[in-house]
Amino acid sequence: MIKTGNPVISIYTEMTPNPETMKFVANKLLYPGKSADFPDEASAGPSPLAKELFSFPFIKSVFIASNFITLTKTSDTEDWQEVIPTIKQFLKDYLENGGVVVNDEEMQALRATQPVASNEVSADDDDIVKRIKELLENYVRPAVEMDGGNIQFRSYKEGKVNLMLQGSCSGCPSSMVTLKAGIEGMMKRMIPEVKEVVAEAE
Repeated sequence: MIKTGNPVISIYTEMTPNPETMKFVANKLLYPGKSADFPDEASAGPSPLAKELFSFPFIKSVFIASNFITLTKTSDTEDWQEVIPTIKQFLKDYLENGGVVVNDEEMQALRATQPVASNEVSADDDDIVKRIKELLENYVRPAVEMDGGNIQFRSYKEGKVNLMLQGSCSGCPSSMVTLKAGIEGMMKRMIPEVKEVVAEAE
């Protein structure tokens, strides 16, 4: 007899440039085309999965994207290798049992109450902001997602672009180098109005 039901989930891990973060990639879409950043347990409301992950004492923050979850551990946790098998098994069980990853309605409601960083072009964006967002979405996001992170547009004023770093990019020294050398350089070349790119963590 063939057992029907939820597909078998496999999870594999990828190192990120940030030694405190680890990327857990699933063979299933978790939050298609979107991402959600939970920098601490208090922010995990819209995500039952993030809430469960915060019950592990060594988890400091959770970032959920289309098909992966980036976890940041507390700095006093010795080694990822010791805790990876536990996390992988937990994620596999949770997803195979059809656990909710992100409650999108709650997420939207939350975003409506607080200004959130986004690369989506809105009707009241001026021409420069539109170009910045398109550049982030088409060139920057795919690259940083490979490293388990995300970069979102925050604001633009008088030549200065403010971005927000999420997931493995948050608090990682090498991402600041990437930001300054790579992203700032590309933006200045492609959008002459841009003079400087700065990042703010959550």
